[in-house]
Amino acid sequence: MHSGILATGAMLGLFGATLSPQSPASSTPNPPTEKVRVEVETVNGSGCPKDTAAVAVAPDNTAFTVTYSQYLARVGGSSDPTDARKNCQLSLLVHVPHGFTYAVASADYRGYASLQPGAVSKQKSSFYFQGSPDTTSSSHVFKGPRHDNWQATDSTDWGQLVWAPCGTRRNFNVNTELRVSAGTSDPKQTSFMTMDSTDGDVNTIYRLAWKQCPKR
Repeated sequence: MHSGILATGAMLGLFGATLSPQSPASSTPNPPTEKVRVEVETVNGSGCPKDTAAVAVAPDNTAFTVTYSQYLARVGGSSDPTDARKNCQLSLLVHVPHGFTYAVASADYRGYASLQPGAVSKQKSSFYFQGSPDTTSSSHVFKGPRHDNWQATDSTDWGQLVWAPCGTRRNFNVNTELRVSAGTSDPKQTSFMTMDSTDGDVNTIYRLAWKQCPKR
């Protein structure tokens, strides 16, 4: 129904050296020039079956993108009850150049929603570093009638950013969910929401902030 770039477990970009094992310190206005690499270590969830999720790093290291090709939740009509909720859990290992650490400053999500009058859908997301109690989460609700593209953006102030620990290998975990409820809509009519795009545009973008780790 929708197309996307397919690559699970791919390693994209060039390897960067490990960070010094200390806490983040001074900020830097520009991202590192040495290429960042992201490895997809695990992919789980009904919204991202095998080989239907891809990750790529922007050439200037300012963001990484996730593309899904079969991420669709629906209710009504011939839908199965399990179709109403879809989710995806990605565990990413981000290799960054020596002396730097990163945080996710904002995230853009997009897709398509076809909701009958009375139907409601919700997009939820969260991300956190392995072993960290700090989780960034958000949710966005969409109500029918609606038949068009949707987009949601979440941003974090600089002082509230959660930084990757310097010098320690910690996976970056990304969890997303789509849920559609029939509400008061006609149960014979199908309502659905996707997090994949019909025109091939990248649909989820995580924009990065950078900091320098203190020198040892």
